[in-house]
Amino acid sequence: MPSGKQPPRPPRVQTTSYKDAGVNIDEADRAVSRIKRLAKSTFSPNVLTGIGSFGAAFQLAGWCKPVLISSADGVGTKLKVAFLTGRHGTVGEDLVNHCVNDIMVQGATPLFFLDYFATGILQAGVTADVISGIARGCRANRCALIGGETAEMPGLYLPGEYDLAGFIVGAVERSKLLTGASIKPGDLLYGLPSTGLHTNGYSLARKLLFDVAKASVDTHLPELGCTVGEELLKVHRSYAKPIAALRDAGLLKGAAHITGGGITDNLPRILPTGAAAEIHTSTWKVPPVFELLRSIGNVPLDDWRRTFNLGIGMILAIDPRHATAAQKTLKKARSPFIPIGQVIAAKPRAPRVVYLS
Repeated sequence: MPSGKQPPRPPRVQTTSYKDAGVNIDEADRAVSRIKRLAKSTFSPNVLTGIGSFGAAFQLAGWCKPVLISSADGVGTKLKVAFLTGRHGTVGEDLVNHCVNDIMVQGATPLFFLDYFATGILQAGVTADVISGIARGCRANRCALIGGETAEMPGLYLPGEYDLAGFIVGAVERSKLLTGASIKPGDLLYGLPSTGLHTNGYSLARKLLFDVAKASVDTHLPELGCTVGEELLKVHRSYAKPIAALRDAGLLKGAAHITGGGITDNLPRILPTGAAAEIHTSTWKVPPVFELLRSIGNVPLDDWRRTFNLGIGMILAIDPRHATAAQKTLKKARSPFIPIGQVIAAKPRAPRVVYLS
């Protein structure tokens, strides 16, 4: 080494933690501790592992020839309304009820549920509010919340925002699986009322209310009898009780959950080849929120019917010979219902759903 010269010093390394990168493990631990308590309140004896295991174990007992029915879904841009209002306690319940309805139309009994909650900066309080809604929905539907994922991903989401998804598994005896195959012309169609938009059509609703009408979530609209935020956060109704009652009594031939696509696109999903539906729109009163949205944007009738549920969240297909028994069963389940039409023979190249006033 030449005289008088010192070897170069290595650069000073600055200590960088996971928290410096935007992930707060301590906050995540606080959130998980709350989630564990909420999840445990939904457990049944069939749950064999607690929250925190690498996988969740559920014992399938008491079935002869079970068919597992599964579904995954989210609540769409309804989350944007939760962000604007700062109210996060209902979107989890929306998620569970939506998923429960999706598998029950095939005759399934809900068994267990898993959630995926992702955000940029984790806030234990917000996370707990969301999961409390999920737990409440699971308890109401007798479905165990046995696991999920809480992900903190800095830079992927805007501050104060998160994403939410749910995964449900249910079971039905193979002999009682509802496919709609037995539906035929002459069968009656009963509609079960919705509570509002449920979890579909929010992109159009937000554009009309916030961009066109210049309303805010705190705007009180006389047509609605509440604020915009209160209307848009009404909980997606679960139809578990009336569907289970009809299923167990052997009175249900098929059921359609009316979500995105409205009656127009969802009802044909359960109709066999050669069958169509005749819907009498005068049999129920469309809730004010849907009429308001249509008037604000002069929304075309067909588009309106394919975007929103228009007050009917579930449609049931019933054999006319069992109409009296079905009505008694629905009343006993304390479920309001509306006879909205019947199944008809499908004409070649004709719409699968025909609307009559």
